Amino acid sequence: MSNATVRLVLADDHAVVRAGIANALRELPNIAIVGEVGDGRALLAMLNQARPDVLVTDVTMPDFEPISSIRQIREAFPELKILIVSAYDDDVYVQGLLGAGVNGYHLKDQPLSDLRLAIQRVLAGERWVCSPLVDKLVRYRETAAPSVVLTARQRDMLRCLRDGLDNQAIARRTGLSVKTIENHLTRLYRQINVQSRLEAANYLVHHPDALGNTEPGTSAAAPVHAASGAQLAILVVDDNLRYRTQMRRMLGKTCPAASIYEAENTRTALRVVADTQPQLVFVDVVLGDEHGIETARQIRTLSAATRIVLISAYPDREFHRLGLEAGAVAFLDKKDIDAAALRELVDDAIM
Repeated sequence: MSNATVRLVLADDHAVVRAGIANALRELPNIAIVGEVGDGRALLAMLNQARPDVLVTDVTMPDFEPISSIRQIREAFPELKILIVSAYDDDVYVQGLLGAGVNGYHLKDQPLSDLRLAIQRVLAGERWVCSPLVDKLVRYRETAAPSVVLTARQRDMLRCLRDGLDNQAIARRTGLSVKTIENHLTRLYRQINVQSRLEAANYLVHHPDALGNTEPGTSAAAPVHAASGAQLAILVVDDNLRYRTQMRRMLGKTCPAASIYEAENTRTALRVVADTQPQLVFVDVVLGDEHGIETARQIRTLSAATRIVLISAYPDREFHRLGLEAGAVAFLDKKDIDAAALRELVDDAIM
């Protein structure tokens, strides 16, 4: 590093974590921490105000969607050095953030001396990946298929984009609502790491095998009954034992072959998600003293392919808006949940 003072902004939604990182970084010469924030909105404001040289940030904060937020920051501040300090070591997740433009990825459980080294390397213009992740990334690159594995529904969406259909036309072809089509396309874009219809169609040019063996012109969107999904995993997150039991019974009748898990709080839910990677998760908006929308956001970060449905006995328009921003695909009033509604959600989850 040069002798010039390096301006650094630190972002993490846990004050104790921020304090620990800040104390470690103050031991580095010529580092000035010019701002600390705990959520995505505050981070963008701080970056505009402080114009730092380097950003050290977690990615599981309120109002912060990891990939899109990092791309937004990278576009607005092309010279900014960005070091992720996170608890998540999933290789695909790390690859996605590196592809979005971060300069380094460091795990929170590593020694603080390594964090200081990471800062020095990033400031020197190098890319940093902490040692426990290196082997995982090498194995990922060695075993990665030319294109990602898509569900039948995603292949059908990609085929429709190849054919130049707009959302209305896709809805007519598949028999789904326009809103459902929008949700499918959002998840498809995330899966293949693109931002638009044009990029998705271009992806297919470079990865023609993405459509699998389905014959051109045939639709893969016909409903698949839940009983066929023997490996389907469903998680119900609710602090009310009686309601969890009720949901388990309804889901058991709707999808007898599914594995159904329960959690009463965020910590248990995240552990189940990490262990089982469920296709479908129901999360109550109110979890005791916790906020279910934030739980949904953390589940989305941990398992991007999981479909999250927020549920509430007290539906609220603002909850609905915030829930969809957090990555939920639907927001349901508990009194409207019946066998038919569950069947539709389960069928959609296994496509």
